[in-house]
Amino acid sequence: MKQQQRQQQATPRRVDRPSPAGGEELGDVIDVEQAEAALVEHYPRLVRLAYLVLPPGRSRGRRVLAAHGVVQRTLPRQRSSTRGLGLPAQRAGTDAAIDPGYAFVRLRVLRAALSGRRALRRPPLFPQVWGLRLFPRSGGADELALDQALSALSGPARAAFVLRDLERLSTPEARRVLEAAGVVHAREALDEADRAATPAGSRDRSLLESPEFDPCALQARPTDLIRRRQHGRAVLAASAAVLVCGALLGMPGDGWGPDGAAAPPYAQNAAAEAALDPGKLTVTSATAWKQAARQDFAAWPARGDRIHDKALLRRALAVWARPGAGVQVSATPGTAAGPAAGPAQLLFAGVVDHAVVVLLHDGLRVVRYAEAADGEGQGDGTGAALDFARVDGAAGDAASALVVSRTQGNVRYLTAPWVRSARLVDLVRPDTPGQPVAIGADGVTTPVPTPQPAEKCTTWPALRTDGPLLTDLGELAPARLTYGTPRKPGGVTARPARTAWARTACQLATLRGQGVRTVNAWEFARQPLPAGSGLAAWLCTRAETWRGAGSRAMAQIQTPAPHGAPYAAGSVTARAEGGTACGPRAPRALAGVLWKSPAGTWWLLAAGSRQVTSITARDGVHAQAAGRFLAAPAKAGDRAELAGRLAAGGRIEALH
Repeated sequence: MKQQQRQQQATPRRVDRPSPAGGEELGDVIDVEQAEAALVEHYPRLVRLAYLVLPPGRSRGRRVLAAHGVVQRTLPRQRSSTRGLGLPAQRAGTDAAIDPGYAFVRLRVLRAALSGRRALRRPPLFPQVWGLRLFPRSGGADELALDQALSALSGPARAAFVLRDLERLSTPEARRVLEAAGVVHAREALDEADRAATPAGSRDRSLLESPEFDPCALQARPTDLIRRRQHGRAVLAASAAVLVCGALLGMPGDGWGPDGAAAPPYAQNAAAEAALDPGKLTVTSATAWKQAARQDFAAWPARGDRIHDKALLRRALAVWARPGAGVQVSATPGTAAGPAAGPAQLLFAGVVDHAVVVLLHDGLRVVRYAEAADGEGQGDGTGAALDFARVDGAAGDAASALVVSRTQGNVRYLTAPWVRSARLVDLVRPDTPGQPVAIGADGVTTPVPTPQPAEKCTTWPALRTDGPLLTDLGELAPARLTYGTPRKPGGVTARPARTAWARTACQLATLRGQGVRTVNAWEFARQPLPAGSGLAAWLCTRAETWRGAGSRAMAQIQTPAPHGAPYAAGSVTARAEGGTACGPRAPRALAGVLWKSPAGTWWLLAAGSRQVTSITARDGVHAQAAGRFLAAPAKAGDRAELAGRLAAGGRIEALH
């Protein structure tokens, strides 16, 4: 099934035919069968294109239906000519033009989507399910930023952006398609698309092709249950006698119905109803944490200037239970986005950075509800956001802060009541003392810069709170950074720890949005380099997630830094997902790399942790060394399979 989905999302097939002399246009006529074949084969991609070009509107669900309707209405009723449509000319070889049938259908989809509001008003051509709202899955912060950037563009500019970044058309090709679709000022549309304030990474295919913009991968939510119940009372009352009689006639004796003792759909449940009652929220006193058996989120008091606003709390709980189509919902991997099983705990309710924020905790998850401070969109849920993150088992340092607001490259934290001071530090510059970060009476910090992905990483901000070192990886719960052996990691306070993280920090960018709980850097070996070139530090960095699965390990060698760059980034030699490598269950490591010495000679270097007693290289470079270090002459481009023997008699494979 996954393979089939990947084929459906693949770039439309290309046809390799000789280029006609003089650059003629594609075939003069497109058959209905040819157009239908292209539509069926590339249906998911065409619907995605229509969804991206259509006006944002007030409801993502309505835009989903409109996108499907637009594509299904593009099939021509008879053979159609392509002359004068501006379809791109054919090219030979690897640059051959796309399937003319697909280009023809894509143009019709683009025309219909650019009609805008009319397309949204027309009913879809496929059945709807009563009582359900369908909308795409929510993506991460980058997808949300890209969606907001596209919403700010005009229709032609959105079409230009999609043609170039999703369809990968060149600027001249995109301009011709826009003009064929009826865009009068195609050049201005392309210029506007270039000026779009898109997030870093938005030019990658992976972002535009994420589930956030996939109208074929949908999630369902019920419509307003209370309103439906009110509207349905008359019908229920009129049919009550018929239902009772039918039940009596159809049930022999005292037998069960087909659902046994299960409650009927949407029946009131005491625990579910209690979870929606603001009066039943758990509110911890301001001093309870001092006598608490464990310092965790359950010991946090309720803070903020809106903790007594019952209307706000009721809205937050209702949106949590049944988010509307206009609510932006996000969740860290492995985090359920469903309603609470019972009354939750209130952590915060107040105004932060022009938004009203409510933080709730249900023992397993932290939930953040946010709405505009001016009240816009509170009636239908448009403009509200709902974020979920797992924090089960968090205690002590792991429960010292939560993200309460994220705006314009800054983040504000809600700190634990036992946190008395905070300092902003730059991991890449461990010699600088950092800057004090003020903490308000409500526990909210002043804005702290968030790490920004960049081609050249020159800074990585982190927050030090009374010892623990935290960094923002784009989620509600910041990741805690540690240093030391896997079974006894410590804080990043001593100079060796700060130096190791200064040369490792920029690798944290690969862990964004993965639900990371802690990241530990462990120096498992320090190897003398050949020809007296100094010492190289071998590190294994392991990221643990809140859900347990999805851990990541990375081996890295940090050779002597060049003059003037004492904290130059190390070289990553291997990455692994899942497994127990470099973790508390398997606190051992073996890694290797092909290294070029300052004299220009190549060497195969390998190092193991203290448990390794010998290392063997084969399948390319053949070498063997007693002990936990290996250095063998090699050539550029050589490869080798590494294995080691452990003191206990076992065998260890190199991280790869």
